[in-house]
Amino acid sequence: MSRLIPDPAPLVVDVEDGDDTVVTVRGDLDFPCADVLRLALTTALDRGPATLTVDVERLTFIDSTGLAVLVHAWRRGQDAGVPVALRSAPPFLTSILDITGVGELLARPAPRAASDAATA
Repeated sequence: MSRLIPDPAPLVVDVEDGDDTVVTVRGDLDFPCADVLRLALTTALDRGPATLTVDVERLTFIDSTGLAVLVHAWRRGQDAGVPVALRSAPPFLTSILDITGVGELLARPAPRAASDAATA
């Protein structure tokens, strides 16, 4: 059955917790709903996963606030030694990431956490 009305929420965020946490984003990531994703990413990083992947395949729009949320998550990941990566970026997002330099930022590896370095 096809859906005749749009989703009631402009942004849907699903979190699959685990050692390799995946946060799936669907819809428009803009100012009115950016805090929903910021909270989900912050909570996921606070749980201490080995990696955090943000699946953006079904993202339909992003503004500067949405980009700031991704950069914020990357910074928190850097501080915690958790790599934060995007997966399945649609062409429009790839262009925006390239133009703004955020794509290059997200490609930087996270430093190992201090506890990992001590055991190596």
